Amino acid sequence: MSERERLLKAVSYLKNAVKIKPEIGIVLGSGLGELGNLVKNPLIIPYKDIPEFPVPTVKGHKGNLIFGNFYGKNVAMMQGRFHLYEGYPVNKVVFGVRVLGLLGIKTLIVSNAAGGINENLQPGDLMVIKDHINFVGENPAGGEEIEELGPRFFDMTCAYDEKLRNIAREVFEELGVSFKEGVYAFFKGPSYETPAEIRMLKILGADAVGMSTVPEVIAARQMGIRVFGISLITNMAAGISKAPLSHEEVLDVSKKAGEKFIKIILGIIERI
Repeated sequence: MSERERLLKAVSYLKNAVKIKPEIGIVLGSGLGELGNLVKNPLIIPYKDIPEFPVPTVKGHKGNLIFGNFYGKNVAMMQGRFHLYEGYPVNKVVFGVRVLGLLGIKTLIVSNAAGGINENLQPGDLMVIKDHINFVGENPAGGEEIEELGPRFFDMTCAYDEKLRNIAREVFEELGVSFKEGVYAFFKGPSYETPAEIRMLKILGADAVGMSTVPEVIAARQMGIRVFGISLITNMAAGISKAPLSHEEVLDVSKKAGEKFIKIILGIIERI
């Protein structure tokens, strides 16, 4: 079965199961899945029930596709994502985003947990992503050319939509949260980076580092979907902080910052 056939099989199943057409897609990162509990009139479909859909293997990623409504807008939320470090090829990492695009979303909100490189960031801060650096080299637009997914060659100058970032600035100010914006560096993981790697990233202009998001953003932009990205800084990267890094710390900080994160995402959705 071709990749196009796999995608269309999943889309066909969801169109039969879901009566609404989503306008906004949301990818909820590590420990940030609680937004899914607040959606109005939810329809929860486990990934394992969707034909050809991957299943996450990481703690903190529940593995549900949730359809519902916020502020009169139909949304589809991925409660858990897929990573290259799980052993998935890049086409599987972006499978969910591509399905949402084929279902009709026009806007994608992506979130992640990240390590802080810029020392103006602290654990618990939310950093709006203004650009990224792909240190992995994987690109989902490679391989089989699928007409429904957009052109093979496409512009990435404005990968993260400026209008959405300006909306976010207004929401941050209204909530009294310090607005911070930066460049996200993508490493494959699952090991955390070395201090030497973090020094390199700092020299190259990265403000935070993580193990997700970039393939999804590339896939969305290929489909002409505008993107808003936000990183929850869960720890300071190796060498910035002397403390050892752990996934438990990521989940703990994610839980503590969850309420602030949810208010900001809802404020953005309300204004879209």
